[in-house]
Amino acid sequence: MSAGTYIPRPGAAPLPRMIAAQTALETRMLLRNGEQLLLTVVIPTLLLVLFSAVDIVDTGSGKSVDFLTPGVLALAVMSTAFTGQAIATGFERRYGVLKRLGASPLPRWALMTAKTLAVLVTEVLQVVLLTVIASALGWSPHGNPFAVLLLLVLGTAAFSGLGLLMAGTLKAEATLAAANLVFLLLLVGGGVIVPLDKFPDAVQSVLGLLPIAALSDGLRDVLQHGAAMPWGDLGILAVWAVLGLGAAARFFRWE
Repeated sequence: MSAGTYIPRPGAAPLPRMIAAQTALETRMLLRNGEQLLLTVVIPTLLLVLFSAVDIVDTGSGKSVDFLTPGVLALAVMSTAFTGQAIATGFERRYGVLKRLGASPLPRWALMTAKTLAVLVTEVLQVVLLTVIASALGWSPHGNPFAVLLLLVLGTAAFSGLGLLMAGTLKAEATLAAANLVFLLLLVGGGVIVPLDKFPDAVQSVLGLLPIAALSDGLRDVLQHGAAMPWGDLGILAVWAVLGLGAAARFFRWE
């Protein structure tokens, strides 16, 4: 046995290992939070089951579940990437958690990467759960899976940027109120449950530019109508992603 066998080697772990560990921690925190669980799992599931079983809203020809499922999938993305992340990050910033993590060996960009990866892991669980429930209700999806994946990724990027922007610029209490208010407003006016063509023509053109409307309509075009690639909706989501992530990187305050 050599003399140097037990000499400690202090230093940071490899970056991929740090990101993986932080991602696992962020995912556990998301799934253990009761309010997050309500937003990410319970509300989308209840909306899907309720509006599919009861003819409350006129969703046009065809089965209600075929119209509702893409919108509820979009709502699930928004609830996790925007509402949940904004609230959690806002209170982490208030309590000084972000400041301490920012001073750790984990780079700040890697911390945000871990948060985004945790959101993606949570969304995978949401999509699987909602797909199983929708299939049990008689959902018949169509279209290109790659187009669906691209829409979900761009939608996640757009909502994640907006959520981080809100969490990094507003006080925690203001973020809590604003994020929940935006969630409710977009639930009603974003084409999730109520079709956009039910709104006045002048309002439709504005609502159609919202990220939730673009994600809902894009998923609906692919999964319900079998469209190949909804370029218009992808373009809207890409613009929101660039603007949101760019603004978050520019204006995010760690303290």
